[in-house]
Amino acid sequence: MLIGQVVGTVVSTVKDEKMVGLKFQVVRDVSERGKPTGKYVVAIDAVGAGHGDMVLYATGSSARQTPATDGKPADAVIMAIIDSWDVDGELVWDRQAPAVKA
Repeated sequence: MLIGQVVGTVVSTVKDEKMVGLKFQVVRDVSERGKPTGKYVVAIDAVGAGHGDMVLYATGSSARQTPATDGKPADAVIMAIIDSWDVDGELVWDRQAPAVKA
């Protein structure tokens, strides 16, 4: 699992029939301390994440392990919205506390 932040969406009206009805999000990869790594991925949103949400996402064959992506040509999936995380006892992200942001 990787940590990222939803920073955009991708709209595609013409796509493989297996992808119809799926929402595509642009996810910016972040480090364990919440700093952007410079990498981005387009991921299928399996949980209803929104712009700015910190999320857990998976890539590769693991991306096809959710009900939304099973049997689909997916290489990345958002599978959780993060409420909070800490590293070495330091709060890095708290979804409810706007003052604590990556």
